[in-house]
Amino acid sequence: MEYNLQEMLFMFFGGLGIFLFGIKSMGDGLQKSAGNRLRDILDKYTTNPFLGVLAGIIVTVLIQSSSGTTVITVGLVSAGFMTLRQAIGVIMGANIGTTVTAFIIGFDVGEYSLPMIAIGAVLLFFFKKERFQHLGQVIFGLGALFYGLELMGDGMRPLRSSEYFIDLTQSMSDNPFLGVIVGTVFTVIVQSSSATIGILQELYAGGSIDLDAALPVLFGDNIGTTITAILASIGASVAARRAAAAHVIFNLIGTTIFMILLIPFTNYIYWITDFLAIEDKMQIAFAHGTFNFANTFIQFWFIGSIAWLVTKMVPGEDSIVDTKAQHLDPIFIQQSPSIAVEQAKYEVIRMGDFAKLGLDEARNYLTTGDKKHSEKSAHIEEALNSLNAKITDYLVKLAAVDLTEQESQEHKTLMHAINDIERIGDHVENIIELIDYKTATKVTLSADAQKELTEMYDLTRETLEKSLQTLASSDMVEARKVIEMEAKLDMLERQFRKNHVVRLNKGTCDGQAGMFFVDMLSNLERIGDHAMNITEITLEDANEVTV
Repeated sequence: MEYNLQEMLFMFFGGLGIFLFGIKSMGDGLQKSAGNRLRDILDKYTTNPFLGVLAGIIVTVLIQSSSGTTVITVGLVSAGFMTLRQAIGVIMGANIGTTVTAFIIGFDVGEYSLPMIAIGAVLLFFFKKERFQHLGQVIFGLGALFYGLELMGDGMRPLRSSEYFIDLTQSMSDNPFLGVIVGTVFTVIVQSSSATIGILQELYAGGSIDLDAALPVLFGDNIGTTITAILASIGASVAARRAAAAHVIFNLIGTTIFMILLIPFTNYIYWITDFLAIEDKMQIAFAHGTFNFANTFIQFWFIGSIAWLVTKMVPGEDSIVDTKAQHLDPIFIQQSPSIAVEQAKYEVIRMGDFAKLGLDEARNYLTTGDKKHSEKSAHIEEALNSLNAKITDYLVKLAAVDLTEQESQEHKTLMHAINDIERIGDHVENIIELIDYKTATKVTLSADAQKELTEMYDLTRETLEKSLQTLASSDMVEARKVIEMEAKLDMLERQFRKNHVVRLNKGTCDGQAGMFFVDMLSNLERIGDHAMNITEITLEDANEVTV
């Protein structure tokens, strides 16, 4: 009996591991085939809740993980790329998309799992072209998924004769709420609703559990899958925590509705089974699909109410700013190029403000060591990259139309400015990495080094701010100040490097602290250079020669 228990546990957990690996491999292959543009799909095609649902379905089908989609969504909300209402639509779509795995499992082709693994391995190891590699990952993952299910099914088969398990399933039939709790807890542990539903399909197909007990467990699986989004939102922005709360509420409301309608829903599953003559595993797949489709259809019309509710549940001011382009209306390119140039200028100035904010967050991170500042700086860097691509694309289209000489000059100025602003963002990212290194290696700066670094930081920040003011107003007085401050930055960097060498010789500074200090000076000085570049091109635009 002990040997049988050990064999059962080994087969079950080994099969579960192979199943989870198979889902990941299949999802990775599909994601690579899609060109790794899943984040872009969620960023671009969620302008309204309906498109958000469609985007959520597509991305979840491609990565085979509703948890993965919701984690990406929480990240986009936290970064300001997506509103709460858009995120709720994506989360609803993710719940529909995840039902595809259950339908795949419903096609019982477990006997072909090993040949599928073999074919996938051949494509992975003997073909060099990427598309064959990706196809091999998908086929290998699919085979591993079915093979894992077969092992779990074989491991769980003795449960049919276990008195304890028979009593448990009978209790779940008599008390459906117990089934919901079991499904929720198990999915929280495994962190994959696809895995727990696959296990449920195996138990149901093997006769270890009846439909009356299986459906509440299915509902609980959908609640349990929200744990991943909750974990992803810990320490994130208020908006991200609200998105995670919306995910929980969506599945709780759906479970409540279907628990009230459990008897008619059970009868519906029996009816569709007879009508379509479907297998046992496919019954659970249809139940899962119906639950999520109906749940989305019912609650879609109340997205605004759900957003209002989670806003009340998760109070607080959200510090996230809108990082989407706000002024790039393509209609002006053909109808009024002069307005289009002005709109592009507004967007470039916004981009510069983000670079300035990123530098502030890096400063806060250095001062406090609080990771929330580095995370916000990382979100700002993503925003800078996104705005850089969108503004560049807008300006390229604008260059194709007839512009006056003045408009052409300003167009050139903006093209140069966005490149320098993007590079400033890269240097801020370098500074964050240096601070991470300082924290990890427990580097301590001397009091003199800290004072010099603060002076360098303050002057860099002021130089960047005045450079952006020059870009906005073409103020020649401010432009000359930028030139003077940048020259002072160069002088300070040289002087502080010499001071650093003196401290090294005296032994008041060690090598690791010195490396950090010098690299910080270098990045701050380079930010000053890029600020100077923005001012110089602005001066050229105003036909003023500078030395």
